[in-house]
Parts: sequence; C-alpha cells; structure tokens
Amino acid sequence: MWQVIGQPRTVSLLQRSLEAGSLAHAYLLVGPPHIGKMTLAVNLAQALNCEGDAPPCGQCPPCLKIAAGNHADVQVIGLSRDEDNAEAKLISIEQIKDLQHDASLPPFEGRHKVFIIEGAELLSIEAANRLLKTLEEPNEKVTFILLTINERLLPATVVSRCQRLELPPLPIEEAAAQLEKANGLDPEQARRLAGFSHGCPGWALAALRDEGLLRQRQEELDAIVAAIRAGSDGRFAYAARLATRFGQNRSAVYDVLELWLDYYRDLMLLSLGRDDLLTNIDRRDELARLAQGFTLSQIKAFIETIQATARELRQNVNARLALEVMMLDIPRNEGGEPENRPNRVSVKYG
Repeated sequence: MWQVIGQPRTVSLLQRSLEAGSLAHAYLLVGPPHIGKMTLAVNLAQALNCEGDAPPCGQCPPCLKIAAGNHADVQVIGLSRDEDNAEAKLISIEQIKDLQHDASLPPFEGRHKVFIIEGAELLSIEAANRLLKTLEEPNEKVTFILLTINERLLPATVVSRCQRLELPPLPIEEAAAQLEKANGLDPEQARRLAGFSHGCPGWALAALRDEGLLRQRQEELDAIVAAIRAGSDGRFAYAARLATRFGQNRSAVYDVLELWLDYYRDLMLLSLGRDDLLTNIDRRDELARLAQGFTLSQIKAFIETIQATARELRQNVNARLALEVMMLDIPRNEGGEPENRPNRVSVKYG
C-alpha cells in the first residue's frame, strides 16, 4: 500500500501509470521538507519490485528490504561527507559517476533499479550536467527519482527530462484529521501538531516519535520572545548567536526564521480577531498580551522584514549584518500609531 499521507492525485497518477506500464524513466518530486517526498519515492521503488498482487504490498521480501534500505537495486544518493566527517555542501560529480556505472548494469536481485537523489537542488553544476546525459539516454530497467524543495535551483535541462509531481502541504484541518485517525490522537493534540508542521505530516510524525523536537521548538520560541522583549544589547547578542549557527547549519537558521514568521503571523491573526487560525495555539495567552502592544501595520511591516532577511541569507550576504538589521526592525511594543521608521537597510553582498 502507498504510505504517503494526503497526496491522492499524485498516488492515483502513479498507480494508473504502473498498471498501464507507462511510468516515466525519471520523476521530479517537488515539495516542502517533511511532506512525504522520500516516502513516495520508496513506495514507487517498492511498487517496481513488488512480488505481491497489489504493488506496493509492503509485505513481500523486496518491499521489506527496500523499506529497510537493504535492497541492492535501490539506492539513495545525497550529500556525502568529507574526510573530517563534516557535511559536504554539494552532491559531487563522483557520486553521479558511480550512479551512472551502477545504472549501466542489470538489476542484481530485483526487477528494476531505482536511484533516488535526495536534495537534488544540491547537485553541483558538474554533477547535474553529468546526470543530464544519463537522463537523456534512459535504460528500460532504471528509474530516477529526484527530490527537491526548490526546483528553481536545478538546471532547466534536468527538470525538462523529468515528469514533475508536486506534493503541496495539506490543509491544516485535513492534516489534523489524518493524524487523529492514523495515530489515535485527541483532536486538540492533532490540531496542534498539524499547525506546527504547516501541513507536512512527516514533521508531525517525527515529533510523535521524538519529544525532543517539540522541546527544541519551544526553546526556540522562548528565545524569540526574549529577543522581542529585550533591549538592543540582548537583540544583538541573539543575532550574533544565530549568525554563528548559520555558519554551522544554514537550514536550522531558516527554520528559526520560519518560527519568527509563525509568531508574527499569529500576532496578526489575533489583531484581526482570528484566533481560530493560530499556529501556536498553546501560546495564545502570551500572544494576546503581546498583540495589545502592536499595531497591525507594525506587525505586517516586520513580517516583510523577516521574509527579506531569509531572502538575503540565501543570497550570500553577511549573515550577522542581515540578522542585526532584522533585530533593529523589531517594532516597539507600545501600541498606538506606528513610529516613523526608515526603510529597511539593504545588506551588501559579502
């Protein structure tokens, strides 16, 4: 059975293509983190090698081996690690050369070879060009599945050689219903996790398995609230800590900026009287107190600032400067008409 949650159109398309024997030789799965791209890719690999009557059955030896990551004909290619055991920044041409060699050989233990490229937007230019040649000369017994959160970072030539399938976030109420039904959660817990995950079930399921994720989220939000209430020294210290983290783990800082957006979006919703749509429903009282000191214009302006900061960080700016400018733009919590503030400082590329 297909295990991906809440993507009926995509699953139906793949199922029909499988039954008709008309699957593409390459797919591009596009969607936000934790939406189920890897789950769907594994399910497709299982379906192509399944020995059951209704593939993917999930119970036959090939399906079980693929799910465990132990099938010789199904490979996942992603970021490698260098000699110092630190994450590489790009998927290398050497990895794609190895993929090409393996793809040229017949299946070893199954019927079909499947290569899943996780984080395809991280392919180096050389690796992407090398992969393009393979995609242009497909092998009948080989399927490529590229997973990406941002297809615009992939060469258009690579994208054009794949069948694109988009996996959008689920509506929050639908995600909550799925979590409630499949995991026996009470409605309040399911709604809270669905909101925290932005309709991406993978994050919610991971949080159920690991309470540390929820604890970390609360600690990040506590730090955000402390920065909002702090003076300039406290805010600059927060920016410095975040900039240091950015040098170590960029994706973690992007996640923190998403929490800033969540928090100010909640303040905006409270200002509009729509507390039924809050993401951080467990912090409603705290948010309500803060919302009384902000005008709607202030909140909207700072949401734009957070979004601008995220864009700038993705464009190789000085991270500490960008984050310090964001701290300077935090509106004063004093109510009344918004103060006259200069336009946001433009951060220079570094």
